[in-house]
Amino acid sequence: MVSQVGGTVVDMSSTARAQRPVHRCTECGWSTAKWVGRCGECQAWGTVVEAGAAPAGPRTAVSAPLRSPAQPIAEVDAEEARFRPTGVGEFDRVLGGGIVPGAVVLLAGEPGVGKSTLLLDVAARAAEGGSKVLYVTGEESASQVRLRAERIGAIRPGLLLAAETDLGTVLGHIEANDPDLLVIDSVQTIASAQVDGSAGGVSQVREVAAALIAVAKRTATPVVLVGHVTKDGSIAGPRVLEHLVDVVCQFEGDKHSELRMVRAVKNRYGTTDEVGCFSLTETGIHSLADPSGLFLSGKRDPVPGTCVTVTLDGRRPMPTEIQALTNRTVMPNARRTTAGVDSSRVLMTLAVLGSRAGIDTAGMDIYVSTVGGARALEPATDLAIALAVVSARQDFELVDGLVAIGEVGLAGDLRPAVGTRRRLSEVARLGFSRAIIPAATDLEGAMPDGIDVVRAEDLHQAITAAQFGVRRRPIRLA
Repeated sequence: MVSQVGGTVVDMSSTARAQRPVHRCTECGWSTAKWVGRCGECQAWGTVVEAGAAPAGPRTAVSAPLRSPAQPIAEVDAEEARFRPTGVGEFDRVLGGGIVPGAVVLLAGEPGVGKSTLLLDVAARAAEGGSKVLYVTGEESASQVRLRAERIGAIRPGLLLAAETDLGTVLGHIEANDPDLLVIDSVQTIASAQVDGSAGGVSQVREVAAALIAVAKRTATPVVLVGHVTKDGSIAGPRVLEHLVDVVCQFEGDKHSELRMVRAVKNRYGTTDEVGCFSLTETGIHSLADPSGLFLSGKRDPVPGTCVTVTLDGRRPMPTEIQALTNRTVMPNARRTTAGVDSSRVLMTLAVLGSRAGIDTAGMDIYVSTVGGARALEPATDLAIALAVVSARQDFELVDGLVAIGEVGLAGDLRPAVGTRRRLSEVARLGFSRAIIPAATDLEGAMPDGIDVVRAEDLHQAITAAQFGVRRRPIRLA
């Protein structure tokens, strides 16, 4: 529709379209003309809000004056981005050597895994080194945190504690104390009075994170945020939170085990291949610089149905013992039970043993497990699983000090694993004397000292090498 107003021709339809309100997704920015309950782009629920009239053109103009002029990259001071050790070696390993001034680290994990205990220990170590640390808790009272600090030995004069849930009050504490390290436990419990919605909502989490990140960059204060996770293990809150922070760490661990692992999902200052290992006990959380013996049973004499392999968790080799048990069953459907290993790969390995190696497992219940709650999910553990099952099925002991590394193909062939040399160096350090690896493995240099490496092209050769020189157990009658 076109009309003439004061001698000017105005397109009323285009003006109406320009002034029509637009609804945008707070997660991904997708826009729509009317409100919908679910975003059509990222499929998130409840994130589409009214964003006002659609802009007819750019709304941002040049701001003046510039706070800092652009300068040649060679003249930029790099000392401001140097790593500062926190005093917790395994946490520094994951961060890349320490925490960078002005960096914002997000530590996420399931409830009860030990996030607060770890960060309280990090805060105490930093305070012990002479830094002023501000620990803000929104989930517990100050007295509850004090009791935990006494239990783990984290009472330090330089560790300041505040129990607050209001963002404005938290910013006031930061301005009044000027800390060298700030810990927020957790970002989902802090809320701003200037933003609608309850604490933990999308708008609140975005506002809290943006305010804390702005403070961190302006004052060069490193900030560590604790984040909750959802049922599927992802970080709760808007997805943009992971993009805004500098480092995202995932804290993992089984509640029935003392072992805890921290791995970096995102790291702007280092690699994401490192894994930090901790032991969570009643007296606190302790770094495990050498966790190699955690997943070995400790038996010195060979036992049928056991074989050791080496998994790579990030860049860290983890020797893991695989145990297998076979038992004759009268049930029409034999049971296949696994713990700590990939059940689908176990089933494929059993099929290859029956078809390519003549090891019949039909009519037998088979149980395959790892020791110490380890997770051996990578294909490099196939050969160890196969040898453990064969050893249990035939009731013989493998060669003493044997390690098996390799992927088993459906044709019965063996395929090389990534980082085999690093794995062999670790087991040689632990005293293992024999290793079976795929023939096509390229070790890129001399063999590690103290270990005899046997190359096998298929399962037949691997089983023969594993039985070489062993003694069979005598049959025990009931």
